[in-house]
Amino acid sequence: MAFPHKRLPPLPVEDTPLDSGLTPDEFDRLVLYDSSSQGGDAVIRRARLMGFGDDVKIGPGVVIRIGTNTIGEHSFISMCSYINGDVRIGKNVLIGPHCSITASNHKFDPATQAFTARDEKKTVVIGDGSWLGSNVVVTSNASIGKANLICAGAVVTHDTPDYAIMAGCPARQIGRIDPVTGEYIWFSHQHE
Repeated sequence: MAFPHKRLPPLPVEDTPLDSGLTPDEFDRLVLYDSSSQGGDAVIRRARLMGFGDDVKIGPGVVIRIGTNTIGEHSFISMCSYINGDVRIGKNVLIGPHCSITASNHKFDPATQAFTARDEKKTVVIGDGSWLGSNVVVTSNASIGKANLICAGAVVTHDTPDYAIMAGCPARQIGRIDPVTGEYIWFSHQHE
């Protein structure tokens, strides 16, 4: 059974600027733009505003904090993904919505009895031609090989070989891609 969606009336507009320094009208326009513009020129303009080349496309709600690292040409990062730390993204990479890629992690500190310490930083590389499906997590100890298919919802905790098909939590290799034909070759259960 489908539930009808009821649209709420718009909030009253005040003339005072918001904490962000934006006027209420500017804020409203920004929210509408950010939530409705996944395609077209918006993804190119967003990438350019974030300091990446014209061949990179970035969807709405994406947070990228990778310092001076670059994103390879013809790569696309879909909406609401989070990329943080020493992360390097190759060319022709597709990153689906709601993915998380981080190059460092919290670590338990016995002195504070909390996760206030940080682990050693390791560069995370997303190999050329890879596709990370929706909701993929790549942890700080993992890099993705060339032309990988990382299935939706996978949690990658270790390096993957080139042309791998990875799935699960933690992710494991369930197949490979033939680099000549592009065919998916699935592993049988007896080889897992």
